[in-house]
Amino acid sequence: MQERKLGPFTVSAIGLGAMPLSMNNDKEVPDRDAAIATVHAALDAGVTLIDTSDIYAPAWDQMGHNEVLIGEALRSWGGDTASVVVATKGGITRSEGEVWGRDGSLAYLRSAVEKSLRNLQVDVIDLYQYHRPDRWIVYGEVMQSFQTLKDEGKIRSIGISNANIEEIEVATQVLGEGALVSVQNEFSPAHPGSYDELRYCAAHGIAFLPWSPLGGTGGGGRSVGDRFGVFTEIGRDRGVSPQQVVLAWELALGSNVIAIPGARRAQSIVDSAKAADLRLSGDEIARCSASVGITP
Repeated sequence: MQERKLGPFTVSAIGLGAMPLSMNNDKEVPDRDAAIATVHAALDAGVTLIDTSDIYAPAWDQMGHNEVLIGEALRSWGGDTASVVVATKGGITRSEGEVWGRDGSLAYLRSAVEKSLRNLQVDVIDLYQYHRPDRWIVYGEVMQSFQTLKDEGKIRSIGISNANIEEIEVATQVLGEGALVSVQNEFSPAHPGSYDELRYCAAHGIAFLPWSPLGGTGGGGRSVGDRFGVFTEIGRDRGVSPQQVVLAWELALGSNVIAIPGARRAQSIVDSAKAADLRLSGDEIARCSASVGITP
């Protein structure tokens, strides 16, 4: 599988977004064995990046559910996991009654990362990402807290999620050039709004991880070829699924792009993984871009 740089790591160009294994818009969560089988199928297909979060869980009182699943799947897989990178996130709170909030304080983030370490059963987290901004705390101060967690040996590298260009700039200024390794924003044919952030990251050597790159759970990914016919047309010509074409197009937008499609079935991630080696022509890329209103 095609590989790309993610800070100090080299990972597959297609990763696994593990959220649907624990929560999704269809409200259909696979059982433990099926979930682990999906992760194993991803690893068998050459996927070496798995993205999770502490809040991915069926309910508020099951925080860490997804991280525990990922840890179990990695330990039970028959292959070598030395090259597998696990990325998780912190900064969103979820409490009794499904009350959601945000907390970017050092005390909360330290507690969250320590729980993630226990859930994953690892000594250090490969990539820890600030999930969503806590608007009550200055962004630069939160980045200093992430640096503290790194200095304490709890995390290897730092990423941010749901960030605009100003926040990317602040993170870079606080952490130092090259220390911010990734930005994870929503990006898909249905949500192309983060294209400016994608290009900014490309210009500054920062990996860009589109979340919900096919349009999200709850049917967005399944119907992407219906909503944007060009992906179906190219897929028909190439003998591949429209979903593969979408992911291949996103990878073609920048060498810094690492797509993390979600999956709750083995078949889905196996199909998505094939997109890493699907090379679109310049004309095909232009047609796809024009269909969603962006100009590469």
